Parts: sequence; C-alpha cells; structure tokens
Amino acid sequence: MVLSKQTKRAVIGRRQKLTPYLLVLPAFLVVIGLIVYPVLTAVNLSLHSGSATRLTGANYRYFLTDPVQLKNIGYTLFVAAMTVVLALLIGLLLALYIRFNQNRLSRLVMALTILPQFIPGLVAVYSMMLVVRNGGTLSRLAQAAGHTFNPNLMYSAKGLIMVNLWFNIFFAALLLASLTSIQEASIESARDVGANHWQLLQKIILPATYKQFFIAGAFIFMGNVGSFTTPFLMGGNTPQMLGVVLYKEFNQYLDYNRAAALSVILFALCSLSAIVYVIVNMRREKWR
Repeated sequence: MVLSKQTKRAVIGRRQKLTPYLLVLPAFLVVIGLIVYPVLTAVNLSLHSGSATRLTGANYRYFLTDPVQLKNIGYTLFVAAMTVVLALLIGLLLALYIRFNQNRLSRLVMALTILPQFIPGLVAVYSMMLVVRNGGTLSRLAQAAGHTFNPNLMYSAKGLIMVNLWFNIFFAALLLASLTSIQEASIESARDVGANHWQLLQKIILPATYKQFFIAGAFIFMGNVGSFTTPFLMGGNTPQMLGVVLYKEFNQYLDYNRAAALSVILFALCSLSAIVYVIVNMRREKWR
C-alpha cells in the first residue's frame, strides 16, 4: 500500500506530537507508582477503622482532639521550626564568614560544614549522646577540673534541636553558593557610597539569598518534622515527635488505620512548607 505525501506528513506530524508524551510516560508512571498510589492507599486506610467498611474520620479526630496527641503535634512543630530558624541563622553567619574571609580558617570551616553528611546518622547520634549526656564526656571533663556540669540535653527539646542543627548545618554551603554570585564590584560600590554592614546585608546580600533561604528552610522542615532516629534515641516519653508516635502506632499498637492517618497528617505538614516555598517563589518572579 502506497501512502500519499499528504498522508505521510500527517503520520509524521502525529508521531512528533506523541513523542514528548512517550518520553515523559516512564517518569509519570514512576510518580504514580511511588508517590500517588501510596498516598491514596494511606488516605483510604486512614478513613477506615478496624473491620468497619464505612468511611469515618475517627482516626483524624483522635490526633486532632486528643490532648496528648495535640501536645505531640505542637512539640514536633516547635522542634522543627526552631531547627529551621537556628540552622538558617547559623548557616547565614557561616556563609558570610566563608564568603568574605578567604583564608585557611574559612576553608576549614567550609569543610566542617560538609563533614556531617559523610557520617552515618545513627553513629552521629550515639556519639553526640556520649558527649552531652549527664555523666558523659563534658561532665567528666568538668569533674576533672573540679566542677559539676550536667548539660541536661538528653530527653529534651534542647538536645533534639542541637543534634538536628548538627545534621542540617551543611545548608550553609547552599547559602554560600548564592553569596558567591554577588559581584565584588557591587559590594565595593555600595561601600563607596557609604553603606554600612547592615545596609549591605539588607540591600544586597539578603535579596541575593532570598530563594536559597526558602529552599533550605523547606528541606530542613520536611526533614525534621517526620524524623525518627534522633527523637527515638534522645527524645523523652512525653511529649514525643510524630515520627516516634507513628512508629508506635504501627509496630507496638498495630493500629494501621491510625498510623495511616498520622502519615497523612505528616504528609500535609510537609506539603504546607512546599506550598509556601512555591508561593514565595511565584511572588518573587512576579516582582521581577
């Protein structure tokens, strides 16, 4: 069968239109299989209770009305939010020091900010526990010097935030990447017209790191709001981080419906940080 030139052009045109969709199809199927399907399954499971077949919101009401669970949610949000604020502040200070002090010490600081990524999390937490617990390394050093020192960092929010900062300090490198894009001529020009350090930070440095702040903040929040290892080893019995609560619901109480509901709540909390990040970036593009 011989096709006319017009028919051949039509076939080629259809193939060209379908090619982009075929190229995207594998990634789309992966997203469906690894993200969308598990989320829908968890939502469906969370809307059931026990052997009942009808839909119910009892599992969500439990976590959103029970005083103990509300305290756990508030405790988790507090630890995650404080980690975000302190990690960004310390990261900015380190990035500023590395950017404007090109010496051996600044290079050492840069290397130390990346070091935590090469140490397994479980090893790092246990090592930190040996140092900061009452009777640990710091207490023994103080005792050897004739003093009594108990950090009281175990089983408290302070200890969790401290270890979380140690894991997330490498985001200073992300902020540094945006600082290196600032031209030295811009800094010198601002100084020539009388700008002080605060004005340089407010008018030149912060606008250049605006996007990186929200990227780092979103990832730090999502990484800590559902964390498990550090809260499980260093957290107290009450209140508890939601990652530990989820573990107990699933493995100790074998209440898979409530575990699914808590998973959806954690997913919603992480989605909120992602939505804020997207909205801020859209506004930033509009202001341009």
